[in-house]
Amino acid sequence: MKGRVVSGYRPSGRLHLGHYHGNLKKMIALQETNECFFFVADWHALTTMYRDTSQFGPFTTEMILDWLSAGLDPEKCTIYRQSDIESIPEIMLYLGMVTTLGELERNPTYKEQLRELDSRVVNTYGFLGYPVLMAADILAVDAEFVPVGGDQVAHLELTREIARTFNSIYGHTFTEPQPILSESPKIPGTDGRKMSKSYQNYVGIDDEPDVIRKKIRKMITDPARARRADRGHPEVCTVFLLYHSYPHDDLSEIEKSCRNATAGCTDCKDELARRISDDLKGFREKRREFSKKKEIVEKILQEGAERVRPIARDMLINARSAAGIGKLM
Repeated sequence: MKGRVVSGYRPSGRLHLGHYHGNLKKMIALQETNECFFFVADWHALTTMYRDTSQFGPFTTEMILDWLSAGLDPEKCTIYRQSDIESIPEIMLYLGMVTTLGELERNPTYKEQLRELDSRVVNTYGFLGYPVLMAADILAVDAEFVPVGGDQVAHLELTREIARTFNSIYGHTFTEPQPILSESPKIPGTDGRKMSKSYQNYVGIDDEPDVIRKKIRKMITDPARARRADRGHPEVCTVFLLYHSYPHDDLSEIEKSCRNATAGCTDCKDELARRISDDLKGFREKRREFSKKKEIVEKILQEGAERVRPIARDMLINARSAAGIGKLM
């Protein structure tokens, strides 16, 4: 699979294991064989953080340094900030004109966030319409592929539907992007829900080993295993699920020791914490070095915006022309 790829992250805090396994590792691999565009989604961050935007700048810097430390290379991919691409909002305007309210309200993430977060925060036009902005991000660079986790397929399908509707009304203008599905299983948070900064249930990829151990020890295990001597059921244990992101030949032995109660949940958690810490050792070392070079972020973003602007501008011209905007005769 080769082509143009796009993906973005909101600058709403430091990256965690859900990001790392769910998408970031895939992005790092894709840059070797594809034309990749990876952006800081600061306009998306406004959908829930509009009351306090003071950390957008610092979070942007830290997130890009995380990307670099994990393995993204600006020589192999284009890294840019969403708000530096002036054509995106106007493309969003045209896409929004052909998107129905029902399509937005059926978005599974919209429903989930209404349940999980303060309704005063997410009951806004911006939050309801963020899938249209996401579609504009993707279509503005004429992307062919988008790496997504299993829980994000519905989001991309809405982008495809918006592009399809626009094309059916005005003629072929936008490519319908295809998903590149993550091979990683869903990454559970410490409370059993999906790992998320919004839920404060995450393990950060920059966390030190002792912090990782403390967080993993809080993870929910088999609720039926009240005592060490009780036999466990790994298939319902979030700790065992997270083990699958750190494969070893002994995974069957860990499962067996749980079922036979020859190892306790704390033992299992501490071993998982060790594997996570060891896996992130190289990242932590590189991150310490990049923390001394924060000035490189501005240059990376400037160069990235210079590459993306002409592409997005061309897509905007095509969309305006197709929709009959700005014409006199």
